[in-house]
Amino acid sequence: MSRSMGDIRENHRDAIEEATQDLTVDHWIDGESVASANGERFETSDPAIDEPIVDVAQGTESEIDDAVEAAEAALRSWKETTPRERDDIIREWTSTLRDHLDELALLESLDTGKPLAYARDEAKEAFNYLEYYVSVAQAHEGSELPVGPDNHAYVRQEPFGVAGQILPWNYPLQLFGWKAGAALAAGNVVVLKPSEESPMTATRVAQLSKGILPDGVLNIVNGFGEEAGQPLTNHDAIDKLSFTGSVPVGKQVMSAAAEGIKPVTLELGGKSPFVVFPDADLEQAAETSAAGIFYNTGQSCDACTRILVHEDAHDEFLDLYLEEATETWQPGDPLEDGTTMGPLTFDDQYEKVSNYVEIGEEEGANLVVGGGDPDGEEFEDGWFFEPTVFDDVDNDMRIAQEEIFGPVQSIITFSSYEEAIEIANGVSYGLAAGVATNDASIAHHAAADILAGSVWVNEYHGDGPGVPFGGFKESGIGRECAKETLDEYTQSKTVNLKLDEPEL
Repeated sequence: MSRSMGDIRENHRDAIEEATQDLTVDHWIDGESVASANGERFETSDPAIDEPIVDVAQGTESEIDDAVEAAEAALRSWKETTPRERDDIIREWTSTLRDHLDELALLESLDTGKPLAYARDEAKEAFNYLEYYVSVAQAHEGSELPVGPDNHAYVRQEPFGVAGQILPWNYPLQLFGWKAGAALAAGNVVVLKPSEESPMTATRVAQLSKGILPDGVLNIVNGFGEEAGQPLTNHDAIDKLSFTGSVPVGKQVMSAAAEGIKPVTLELGGKSPFVVFPDADLEQAAETSAAGIFYNTGQSCDACTRILVHEDAHDEFLDLYLEEATETWQPGDPLEDGTTMGPLTFDDQYEKVSNYVEIGEEEGANLVVGGGDPDGEEFEDGWFFEPTVFDDVDNDMRIAQEEIFGPVQSIITFSSYEEAIEIANGVSYGLAAGVATNDASIAHHAAADILAGSVWVNEYHGDGPGVPFGGFKESGIGRECAKETLDEYTQSKTVNLKLDEPEL
């Protein structure tokens, strides 16, 4: 699907009409679309033009209770299906989703502001995760324990039961594949709350499971954190929690999990470094690190928001980097071919990013490019923001320590390997990192010394199905995207059967 050049407002109004012609965004409970009992609804908006897309059912504890009840009723039959049977069911569902790729990509682009081409790629990735998890679930085996000739002891892997999941707003469809895919493949049933900022795609993929997934196996409750998210995390019948979002909310989810002694997976953001050593291919490093921050307008938990560059390479690297920032990564209509940056997803995020630019200037960092709205009246109504680069940043500045979640880059110099590692690790996060070097020894040492769940060498965002993703320190607990994720959604049961002497 592609869109022609034209007026942003006209393009988006036409797209909204097309995307919502037959769309109702209610809850999905027990295999049916369900409105809120109190009739309350809220609007989700297109950030490119700041106009409503569609109104959404606003859930409360009542809808969470109904969804959990439906999930509990469906659990026994779903957990008793074999991995091969779940594989067949989920692959049929995924095939249906692929048939609706253009529809889902357009909904995702309108809801989040990301370029349509990127939304298509991320939708395909979500489908890949659904298929990946059911594939590896068939190899998720128990084991026999050699306890002696008079006993037969073995370990079963069993699903926890009802998985409560909360999605972030920046990658709603892709993380649906990460979370719901793993839980369902392992035999759990799901109650999932999308972000109120981007609820459409998760709800729509659930609707497209009609007649394929058994009723109650997948349930969606839309709404806000206090009204729907908190009742979900606090619900006594939830057996496993998974959350992606901010550290403060993650702590609340972890506290709720502790109250009920429930396992929890948390992915809570980052302040990831990209370390450019003096021997690196600087042109490649500039291109890679620019993509690492400006993709999705900087709204990625693993964005490389701090570039640590050796002092001997600083000037050349900065010139190359600014060329990338000003030529390759520029705001445009997300529905147009070739657009690399859409708007920020909502108004509060725009205000947050703007405030951090002011903070950076007040702290004495050198704003070398960007810092505000892009030129052009076509951008006036949306939440667009220029690629922004600060140089001469100290690692103790707030713009280097705090997660901004926007297209704002901090460039920091170092003079030695030891200093680079100290700066890289000198934040409370530890989600991801990049290293640019042609020296294998530096690459391996840096990968070992940097405290992060993922370290990419001479690339960034180099993952996919089968590669574990998660963080150290305040970036979270647990791993997603890989075979070991099934361990996050199953528990071991040891069975020990006493054997008597055989009698004939």
